[in-house]
Amino acid sequence: MSRIGKKPVVIPSGVTANIDNGTMTVKGPKGTLSMGLSDLIDYKIDGEEIQVKPANDTKAARSFWGMQRTLVSNLVEGVTEGFTKVLEITGVGYRANAQGKKLKLQLGYSHDVDLDVPEGLEVKTPDQTTVEISGIDKQAVGQFAAEVRRWRKPEPYKGKGIKYRGEYVFRKEGKKK
Repeated sequence: MSRIGKKPVVIPSGVTANIDNGTMTVKGPKGTLSMGLSDLIDYKIDGEEIQVKPANDTKAARSFWGMQRTLVSNLVEGVTEGFTKVLEITGVGYRANAQGKKLKLQLGYSHDVDLDVPEGLEVKTPDQTTVEISGIDKQAVGQFAAEVRRWRKPEPYKGKGIKYRGEYVFRKEGKKK
C-alpha cells in the first residue's frame, strides 16, 4: 500500500479542479496547469479534495499510485504558491545577470553563455552570484535549473561552480607535499 497515495490532495479555496477527457486541469490564483491522466489510476474529486486510487490490483497500478498522487499535489501547489529554485555561483569572475527573457552567465569560458528563459518561468538575479528561478510548473523550474547548473557543475577541489542553495559539495583534500 502506498502511504503517500492514501492521503487525499486538499484543494484550497480559490482553486478549481476539473477532470475531462483523460486530462486534469487545475486553475488557481497563479495560473492554470493540466496533466494527462493514467488509465491505471482512478481520480475522483470530492468537494474540497482529490482522491487518487489504483484502478486495479496489478503491480503497475500500485507502483504508479504514489507518483500520480504527488503529481496531482504538485499541480495544486503550483497554482497556489508556485515553485522556486535558487542557484549559487562560486568562483572568481563567475557572474550571472538576468536581462528580460535572457540569462547571461560568465563562467570562465572564452565566451559568455546566453540562455533563453522558457515560457512561464521567471528568473531574477538579486546579486551577481545568485540566480532565482521561479514558476508554477515544478518540472519546468527544475529542468531549467539543471540546464543552468550543467554549464559549470561544482568541482570538489576549490568548490567553484554552480550549486543549488543548500547543496553540500564534498571537498577533496588535494595533494600533500
